[in-house]
Amino acid sequence: MRALATAMLAGMAAIFIAATGLVDQHPAWGFVRAFAEAGLVGGIADWFAVTALFRHPLGLPIPHTAIIPRNKDRIGDTLAAFVKDNFLTPSVVARRMRQVDIAGAVGRFLAQPPGEGRLREGGSRLLADILEALDEEQLGGMVKGAIVARMRSIEVAPLLGQTLEAAMTEERHVPMMDGIITWAGRTLDANEDVIRAMVHQRAGWILKLAGLDDRLADAIVDGLRKLTIDMAVERDHPLRVKAEEGLARLAAGLQGDPEMQAKVEDWKNEMIENKAVGDWLSGVWENSRAGLLRAARDPDRALAGKFGEALRQLGGTLQREPRLRNAINQFARRAASGIVASYGSDIVKLVSETVRGWDARTVSDRLENAVGRDLQYIRINGTLVGGLVGAGIHTIEVLA
Repeated sequence: MRALATAMLAGMAAIFIAATGLVDQHPAWGFVRAFAEAGLVGGIADWFAVTALFRHPLGLPIPHTAIIPRNKDRIGDTLAAFVKDNFLTPSVVARRMRQVDIAGAVGRFLAQPPGEGRLREGGSRLLADILEALDEEQLGGMVKGAIVARMRSIEVAPLLGQTLEAAMTEERHVPMMDGIITWAGRTLDANEDVIRAMVHQRAGWILKLAGLDDRLADAIVDGLRKLTIDMAVERDHPLRVKAEEGLARLAAGLQGDPEMQAKVEDWKNEMIENKAVGDWLSGVWENSRAGLLRAARDPDRALAGKFGEALRQLGGTLQREPRLRNAINQFARRAASGIVASYGSDIVKLVSETVRGWDARTVSDRLENAVGRDLQYIRINGTLVGGLVGAGIHTIEVLA
């Protein structure tokens, strides 16, 4: 819209220039020139007026421009006072709360949750808010403590040994070994220059003089490459067989060697005490909490199962017991009025301090974006209306 208003202004300037050169050829061009001239003046004037609200036109410190940035603190205070006087007074809140049957609405919702709609979504959000209101650090500490205690009580070594033994029995270790051999081959290819440099550095001057260091490096690289290829192709390669025998001894030791089991337990305890593991547990808790929140925010999951049945029974009780419903409504009115009386000033102070904390450009940008297209319509209308007025004045001039 800003581009359109600017284009109209440029168009008026172009029409004015063209009509000025043709005004002597026909009287009609006088009307066109008058329309364009007045439209150009009106568009520039309204551009100045719109721009002066939010910034200095063309960056020039013209008096009484950049009105909103210069008065942002007063705007924030006025807005806060308006909110407090019209919304956050105990009398206003209590009067509005008398017309609302909170307990009855909650009871009807819980007894017969709607299939869809904002009320169902609101109830789901309420459950999520309750979950979010719990002390995150205390609850998270309890969860992490329980996980750590469980990890310490588990004997990891026998479990690892049984897992490794079962994997070897079912030959599920083969892809792992293939992956290791493939990784070794790729690492060799990626670091061939390093190996050659090491051979060249450690070779004696006689080998270098005879040029045998390059041949030796070629032989070493080729030999290692052939070794990795043979191990990848031949399942019964001696080194591969030795590796499998080592894995079998490791599996047996994890299950029956007390010394090895003690070392594994020590490693496990060191890992548990490591800060990285603590951060990981914190991540597990955060992900779990996020999952609970997602479930609570999903109406179909939050109102299902035994928990949903208990909520429906509570809803029926709220509808059948008028004394309970009246007590809850009265408590809600008093709580809302008390919150407003105690914290209303702090709430509106938050509004004013937030606006004060914004820099002038932020205030200007947010207000300008909020008004949006209408600001540019002012410029467009000013251009068109100015042109029509100019054409009208020219008509009067001609007739006179």
